[in-house]
Amino acid sequence: MSLVGQPAPDFTLPSSAGEPVTLSSYRGNQTVVLVFYPLDFSPVCSMQLPEYSGRQDDFTEAGAVVLGINRDSVHAHRAWAAEYGIEVPLLSDMNLNVARQYGVSIDDRGVSGRAIFLIDRSGVVRYEHLEAETGQYTVRPETVLAKIREL
Repeated sequence: MSLVGQPAPDFTLPSSAGEPVTLSSYRGNQTVVLVFYPLDFSPVCSMQLPEYSGRQDDFTEAGAVVLGINRDSVHAHRAWAAEYGIEVPLLSDMNLNVARQYGVSIDDRGVSGRAIFLIDRSGVVRYEHLEAETGQYTVRPETVLAKIREL
């Protein structure tokens, strides 16, 4: 079921940045890009998140914040971010509750699928993409930046 056109499910999760992050705190201020990904330190994720992080200035210029989300702990997030130079906040959804709210939990594997959700300043989902396979990575930062500029 698509969330496009619906209010984004709100959540508060612990973050690699140290403070909990609440999605609704961005409402009225910034567009939010949620990047769900399966696992820290895995090959495709170790390409995807550094690529999004490397475009952080472009996202900031477009009035957007990028948040990575998966089931790994804050400690794993910090180690991975340090090793790969990832500067975007990485949120810990250890029980996959947020992934379930967004329809991207792969419960039998205990991970989330690879997915992108673009949430506008009013808190409404404007774009979503779930990869057919967790090993796929087809929605690059430039695609999401183009979608943000269309809002």
